[in-house]
Amino acid sequence: MAPRWSRGRMAARIEDYALVGDCRSAALISRQGSVDWLCWPRFDAAALFTSLLGTEAHGFWKIFPEAENVETSWAYRPGSLVLETRHKTRLGEVLVTDFMPVGDGSHLVRLVEGVHGRVAMRMEMAVRFDYGSAVPWVSRSELGDLRAVSGPHKVVLRTDVHLKGSDAQTTVSEFTVHAGERHRFVLSYGASHEDDPHPIEPRKTLEATDQAWREWSARCAGGTAWDRMLQRSLLTLKALIYEPTGGIVAAPTASLPEGLGGERNWDYRFCWLRDSTLTLIALMDGGYIDEARDWLGWLLRAVAGNPEQAHILYGIAGERLLPEIELDWLPGYENSRPVRIGNAAASQFQIDVYGELFDALYQAHARGLPISKDGLRVGLAILGHLEKAWRDPDEGIWEVRGGRRHFTHSKVMAWVAFDRALRMHEMHESGATEEQAARWRAVRDEIHAEVCAKGFDPALNSFVQSYGSKALDASLLLIAHTGFLPQDDPRVVGTVEAIGKGLMRDGFILRYETEGQTTDGLSGNEGAFLPCTFWYADNLIGLGRRDEARALIERLLGICTDLGLVSEEYDVQAKRLVGNFPQAFTHVALVNTLLSYTRGEGPADRQGGKANGAPPAVLRQREADKRHARGELEDATS
Repeated sequence: MAPRWSRGRMAARIEDYALVGDCRSAALISRQGSVDWLCWPRFDAAALFTSLLGTEAHGFWKIFPEAENVETSWAYRPGSLVLETRHKTRLGEVLVTDFMPVGDGSHLVRLVEGVHGRVAMRMEMAVRFDYGSAVPWVSRSELGDLRAVSGPHKVVLRTDVHLKGSDAQTTVSEFTVHAGERHRFVLSYGASHEDDPHPIEPRKTLEATDQAWREWSARCAGGTAWDRMLQRSLLTLKALIYEPTGGIVAAPTASLPEGLGGERNWDYRFCWLRDSTLTLIALMDGGYIDEARDWLGWLLRAVAGNPEQAHILYGIAGERLLPEIELDWLPGYENSRPVRIGNAAASQFQIDVYGELFDALYQAHARGLPISKDGLRVGLAILGHLEKAWRDPDEGIWEVRGGRRHFTHSKVMAWVAFDRALRMHEMHESGATEEQAARWRAVRDEIHAEVCAKGFDPALNSFVQSYGSKALDASLLLIAHTGFLPQDDPRVVGTVEAIGKGLMRDGFILRYETEGQTTDGLSGNEGAFLPCTFWYADNLIGLGRRDEARALIERLLGICTDLGLVSEEYDVQAKRLVGNFPQAFTHVALVNTLLSYTRGEGPADRQGGKANGAPPAVLRQREADKRHARGELEDATS
């Protein structure tokens, strides 16, 4: 029987992908059983299955029934990243279990089990290294394992079913599964100059992997009306942590478009300083102190050095050189070109990242994590640079490519840097002299006065995107989060109202208007930015408009996939998720908003890390952290 799919098959809808990962890399698997994206051995390595950004000719691995009218359902195991997909045909039912073992090399395991009756199955695999550009040399090992080699790369497929080659340079298997029968497929990655990766026992590894995820997720904060979604978001964040360094990738994918068919396609497999504070708060308030400590350690290592050379984003190990290139052999997701790998935004200047870093230091300390002496020295050096640099225009939080401006949000975050430094100084934790603190106080007050004078438009009754402009910007929703002004300040209330009227589309918030008043140096439009919509909900909570906030939260959760995953943006016209997927920043915002709503806190209420509002995991570790600060334990950020 001929296969039901062809070499020209395009990728599935973003909503129809699941994520499995091992805290070093991740795979996207479609509802139809096709692995369409996988980078080994790290998130930012070259993909060997790249049909997500092209067609099957660029690499895929599919296991699916050979039948018409297949009914498919799927779900993660509770509290786990183990994926189970059930396929029902007229003659029977089969269960496919997909997972990647944590901490045991680089493996993707796919187990096929007959539930009842019999099901004819077909497997097809086309390995294409270097983002679909390199067809490997395929051979058999002495043990009969399938081996594919190209340059430095090698993968080995071990299975108990018969494999054969096809004319399309694809490996194929046709097999029938009866009730109670089990078949295994284990794909393992290794360096081509080394011995083949060691084999693993799939069933034993499955149970160990599932147990590890369940034990981790059991520590999740709860008590919300949406605990299942809260736990799933925190599990997704955990999956996006590169465990060896503690760095958190913005997403495991590259070049999924912000607008279908457009050019706003970026590589997000890196770590953004922009995400620092909100990510730290989400992890700590969600109950995950170790991950927060590792993230803080990554931050301080990444920015260590000359503060004038600080970047806005880094590689997962802190790499600074992330050249952006275009892969012209890939047509892009739904013909969204160009396909970009690397990110040129790494060379941009953004003042807000300095505020993010110092806010992260402060929030960590306020929630019980001590800061190392080296961490404080890094902070002092950054503030010394920022005393002058805050006056300069920059590219802003959204990394626009239309030239530098005096972005209001950037100035607010410069204020945050000095404000948090002064708060820590008052707690005798800054390492600064009184003379330095006096300078910080003067600069903080000067920035505040300038922003209120130049960043606020009385005619609009709103803060604006940049000095002298009339454009709105959803980053201004963070003004209350930072404590720059109280939530009930008329200027903050006016800004929330203006953004709700000017940037909301069908109940979702745009980052800014891409046509007319605002230029970002790019053509076309983008979807509504989902973290900004959560920030809007946070402001509603802070203003006491809880019914509106809850309705908005429900709307946001309603566009998450049936697996609880969500991307960066939402196309309100096509009613589809767009942008890289799953998006850490969106899941961070989801966690923070659900916790804020449940605890009755507005964004500004969470600034102090008060003991009576701290999560249980923080309270349990307070005494240990005090001992840590006295040097009785190893320094968390060393």
